[in-house]
Amino acid sequence: MSRKRIRSLLATATALLAVAATAVFAMNANAAVPTAPAGMSLVFSDDFTGAAGTGLNRSNWLYDIGYGYPGGASNWGTGEVEYMTDSTNNVYQDGNGNLVIKPLRDSGGNWTSGRVETQRTDFAAPAGGKVRIEARLQQPNVSGAAAAGYWPAFWALGAAARPVGATNWPSIGEWDIMENINGRNSVFAALHCGSNPGGPCNETTGLTSGERACSGCNTGMHTYAVEYDRSTSPEQMRWYLDGTNYFTLTSNSVDATTWNNATHHGMFVILNVAMGGGFPAAFGGGPTSATQPGVPMIVDYVAVWQSSGSTTPPTTPPTTPPTGGTRDAYSRIEAESFNSSAGVQVETCSEGGQDVGYIANGDWLQFNNVNFGTGGVKDFVARVASGAGSGVSGLIQVRLDSRDNAPIGSFALGSTGGWQTWQSIPGNVANVTGTHTVFLTFSSGQPADFVNVNWIQFRR
Repeated sequence: MSRKRIRSLLATATALLAVAATAVFAMNANAAVPTAPAGMSLVFSDDFTGAAGTGLNRSNWLYDIGYGYPGGASNWGTGEVEYMTDSTNNVYQDGNGNLVIKPLRDSGGNWTSGRVETQRTDFAAPAGGKVRIEARLQQPNVSGAAAAGYWPAFWALGAAARPVGATNWPSIGEWDIMENINGRNSVFAALHCGSNPGGPCNETTGLTSGERACSGCNTGMHTYAVEYDRSTSPEQMRWYLDGTNYFTLTSNSVDATTWNNATHHGMFVILNVAMGGGFPAAFGGGPTSATQPGVPMIVDYVAVWQSSGSTTPPTTPPTTPPTGGTRDAYSRIEAESFNSSAGVQVETCSEGGQDVGYIANGDWLQFNNVNFGTGGVKDFVARVASGAGSGVSGLIQVRLDSRDNAPIGSFALGSTGGWQTWQSIPGNVANVTGTHTVFLTFSSGQPADFVNVNWIQFRR
C-alpha cells in the first residue's frame, strides 16, 4: 500500500474516531514532572503541553517511519504488523498535557501506529552514579477479544543501535520499562543483552520479570521507571511501578562483558504501540477482525534523572608505563600507560582518569613486557567509544612483537553514540604464551578519527 493511500485512509478513520476519542480520553488527569529523586538532577523531560492535535517537538523527539529501521530487520524485528507514521492521526498532543499514540486500522485491515524516540542518546549512569528513566502513562483501555494484538511499550535502547538500524541488538542493551500485551491487567519488564538466540540473556525472551499484576493500569495513569545504579556492588537495575520496586537484576546475573555492553553507555528512550508480533502471539495472538482500532496509549510525562557519581580517578592499574618488570596480561592495561605510540592524544575520560583518543587509520599503541604466562588466553576486551560519523568505522587489532606481524585478534567498530559513550567489546585471540610486546593497531578505510580507547584486558 502506498503512503499516499495510507494518509487518505487515516484521514477518514480519524474523522470517525475524533469525537469518541475526545469524550473517552479527556478525563485523564495531568501531572507535572515530579521533583528529582534525592541526589539526582533532571537531565531530560517532556510533559507534552502542546496544543491539541499538534505533533511532538522534533528537537526532543524523532519519529520512526515504516515497518523497520532503514537497513534493519523487517517488522521491527518482532513480527509486528503496523506501519509507523509521523501523522497526527497516530501521534499527537491532546491539549490536556498528554501525548497520545493511537493505532488505527483501515478498511483493508492494514494497521498504522506511532513509534517515537528521544533525539538524545546519552542517558547514562556515570561510574559510581545512577540514571532513572520514568514515565507516567495509561495503557490502552481495551481488553478481551478487542485487545488482541495490542502491544504498548515504554523502553530504551543502547545508543549504538541508532547508526546501524539496531542490527547489533541485543548486545547493545534494551531496557524494557513497561510492556503490556493483549489488554491484560499486567506489566512486563526485561533486560535484553548478549547474543540472539539464546546466549547469556536467554534471548529472545531476555532477563525478565515475567508477568506482574498491574490492576487499573489500562483505566488510569500509573508511573513506570527503571533505575540503573552503579553506586552499589554488584551494580543493580531496579524496576518500579508507582514507586514500588518489583523487579531487580544485578551485574553478576551475567558475565561482566555482557553486562557492561548492555549498560555502560548512553541510551535513548522509545514510546510506541505495536500491533501483533511474537510477544502478543505468546499470549493468544492478534490482531484479529475483532480487535478494536483507535485505543491509544496516553503519556503524561517522560523524565530522566541522573546523579553525578564518583569523580575519583582509579588508582590501579598504573596509568604510566612501568619502569621495569612485566605487565600482567590478565589485568587491565590502561590505554594511556603505553610505552610508545603514533598519532594519538591522551585526554580526560568520563569514566575517570584518562583515555587515548583522536585515533585514526595507521595509528598505534605499544605496551612492553606483557606476560601471558603458560597459555590459556582465549580473548581480549577493549573499552572503547566512538562518535564517528555515518559510514566511518575501523578495525582494532592486536599484534605481538612487531606492527608488521599478522594480528592475533581483532574486532570492527562503528559509532557507539559518542566519544565518551563507552562499550566493552570482546575479540577472540590466538593462544599466546610467554612475555611479549603488544601492539594495538588501528585501520580504517576513511581518514577520520574513529575510536577512543580507555583500557584493554586479556582473558583466560
